[in-house]
Amino acid sequence: IPRGVAGTYWYHPHVHGKVAAQLFRGLAGAIVVEGPLDALPELKAAEEHLLVLKDLEVVSGRVAPHTPMDWMNGKEGSLVLVNGALRPTLRPGKGLLRLRLLNASNARFYRLALEGHTLVQIATDGGFLARPVELQELLLAPAERAEVLVALKGPGEYRLLALSYDRGAMGMMDMGGMMHMMGTGPSRTEPLLTLFVAKPFPRLPLPKTLAALKPLAPTGPVRRLVFSENMMAGEFFINRRKFDPTRVDLRAQRGRVEVWEVENQGDMDHPFHLPTHPFQILARNGRAEPFSAWKDTVNIRAGEVVRLAVAMGFPGKTVFHCHIVEHEDRGMMGVLEVT
Repeated sequence: IPRGVAGTYWYHPHVHGKVAAQLFRGLAGAIVVEGPLDALPELKAAEEHLLVLKDLEVVSGRVAPHTPMDWMNGKEGSLVLVNGALRPTLRPGKGLLRLRLLNASNARFYRLALEGHTLVQIATDGGFLARPVELQELLLAPAERAEVLVALKGPGEYRLLALSYDRGAMGMMDMGGMMHMMGTGPSRTEPLLTLFVAKPFPRLPLPKTLAALKPLAPTGPVRRLVFSENMMAGEFFINRRKFDPTRVDLRAQRGRVEVWEVENQGDMDHPFHLPTHPFQILARNGRAEPFSAWKDTVNIRAGEVVRLAVAMGFPGKTVFHCHIVEHEDRGMMGVLEVT
């Protein structure tokens, strides 16, 4: 395990064409990599919980199969689970919680908020932030992870909510005998779990600084990747090509830092995922973003352009793709080879 990669990770099957069905059925798991920063007194004092967020649909006692609309939008289920349980209750034993959050869903986005509390983010999918960031809500696209601290306010019941979010999913509507494609609108708010705090706890301090992070200095070429869709055919493309496992789409040199410009020309959100080679977000829609963390997944909304600095650290082949896995299975993936 390389130095400096402590954080919350996960694994799932990657058999092309079968990823969506296998992941929806639950074939995934979390990996926690610990490092020196986990020994900070403020973090050691917190009560830690890993929360895997995963939805499911069951019909007649079996996992529901994919429909044509699922292949277009990405499949979501009506049962929204935390660690496999429906709306569980968590009974903390300390006044400071460290929650490791993983979005292991095929296509569902989680816009998270905790009733009566602020979320203090300390890490994202690439590891620790430079310093904690206070948030009222946190958006996790499919495959994204985050770690947050929660300083409990006192006795009571507080729900962790997945607030409504419009990711641009489409549906069919009959208009005068003609079928038209229209947006389905935002998802509904879903309670995920309840924190039951039975008694007051002493206040515990929060860390003031975390990782010593430096922004990358690009040394390699600028790549341009364009995500696009043929919604009616259920086909998805990167640079107008569908995935071919025998084709190398990008070749890069180990040790270089490239700039990747990823544009979403589709009608819905596409979370861009690049395993193995961590990146930093440079800009979104032409506006520079302050560097705060390493990433391996970034959500790109319809019409957005995101510029990334990508560190080519390991030789060999890997893939880059949309992590709405139905889109990946239907073509929105490419091969990167580093030599």
